Amino acid sequence: MGGGGGGSSSIGNIQSLVDKAKQELRKSEQQGEKRNVFISFAYEDINEVNLLRAHSKNENSPIEFNDWSVSEPIDSERASYIKQKIAERIEQSSLTVVFLSNSTAKSPWVAWEIEESISRGKKVLGVYPQDSKPKTFPDSIKANKIKCVPWPELASTIANMK
Repeated sequence: MGGGGGGSSSIGNIQSLVDKAKQELRKSEQQGEKRNVFISFAYEDINEVNLLRAHSKNENSPIEFNDWSVSEPIDSERASYIKQKIAERIEQSSLTVVFLSNSTAKSPWVAWEIEESISRGKKVLGVYPQDSKPKTFPDSIKANKIKCVPWPELASTIANMK
C-alpha cells in the first residue's frame, strides 16, 4: 500500500503549490516574459490548436505564452459546470486568442468564450492559418471589432498588445 500519511494536509500542500505556481506565472507575465493566454477554438480544430500550443513551447519560436485553455474535454454534460470551469481559465489569463477556421463561426462555445473574456476585461485577438483565412467569422468577432491576424503575425501582435 502506498501512502505517506498526512491525510488532508497533503491536499492543502498541493493547493499551496498550485497557488504558488499561479503566482509565478502571473509574475513572469508582469515582467514581460510570457503572456497567460486562453485559446478559444471549435473542437474540430483541435489538431491545428495543438500545433499552436507546441509552437509556443519551442525555444526558437517567437510565440511565448502560458496556455490556460482547456486541453481536454471537460467530462460533463452540464453547461453551467463547463462554463464555470472555462470561466476560471479565462480569469487566469490576460488575453484570449481565438483560433479562427471555417468551423469557428458555428461554435456556440467560442461565441460564449469571446463574450466571457470581454466581460472580464480580457483582451481578445483572432488568429488564423496564413493560407486559410476563414470565409466567415463569428458574429462576436465582428460585433466587438476584434483584430484578426494570420498565424505568422501572432507573436509580434501579442508583443505589441498592452
